[in-house]
Amino acid sequence: MKKRTLRRGLTAIWWLILIFLYLPLAVVVLFSFNSANSAASFTGVSLRWYKRLMGNEEILSALSNSLILAIVSSAVALVIGCLIGYGMYRHRHRKLGWLIVLIYLPIVLPDIVFGISEMAFFVQIHRMTGLLQPGLGTMIIAHVTFQIPFVALIVYSRFVGLDPTLFEAAKDLYASPAQRAFHFMLPTIKPALISAFFLSFTLSVDDFVISFFTAGPDSATLPIYIWGAIKKGVSPEINAIATLMIGAVTIAAILSLLFSHRRQP
Repeated sequence: MKKRTLRRGLTAIWWLILIFLYLPLAVVVLFSFNSANSAASFTGVSLRWYKRLMGNEEILSALSNSLILAIVSSAVALVIGCLIGYGMYRHRHRKLGWLIVLIYLPIVLPDIVFGISEMAFFVQIHRMTGLLQPGLGTMIIAHVTFQIPFVALIVYSRFVGLDPTLFEAAKDLYASPAQRAFHFMLPTIKPALISAFFLSFTLSVDDFVISFFTAGPDSATLPIYIWGAIKKGVSPEINAIATLMIGAVTIAAILSLLFSHRRQP
């Protein structure tokens, strides 16, 4: 009887937590279809705010910057993170505590500290060399730096889960290093790579703090645009933008989760 009561209590707490987390998002989605000019009351269902988004050049420019930033930075982070993850696996028996600290540091470091340090670095480099002027390029570099640890850890966990004898079997079959890489390792860790890419994409689209400190005047992303527009008040148009971002991040997160649990035959 006590176990059943405890189970029901934990279930109720679980549902309360889910409601607390996702009810605000549901409200944002609901009011994005509001036909009224104000976000204070819901008077009816309409797609007028989504239509206005399609004709707003500033929003389309911010969306384009967000997509370019997310895709390019995720692709670069995937390549570098994959190499680091494989290196961590190859040398896992050595004492690499310092490397583990360096990998985890961008993950646990507060975004505002990371963003300010990136901004100061780019400013100093630009003063000395004229390179790395704040803009989309600096944002891509900044995003890559915090995406790499996630990719490296996902790839490393995939390699750790493999049977070590598979690598020896590939060598015994006289496979060259290139053949082992393209015909054995890459197909084997393909789900992890796809999962890591979509996770990096999600992190990039969702990021505001680091993007804000490393952006230029013509490289505003959707989060930066929302932050600037919300100063005038929350309008249904802002809710529509937020809804589109919620949908994009949700789809990327679901794809990342599906591929991370996909098993090889």
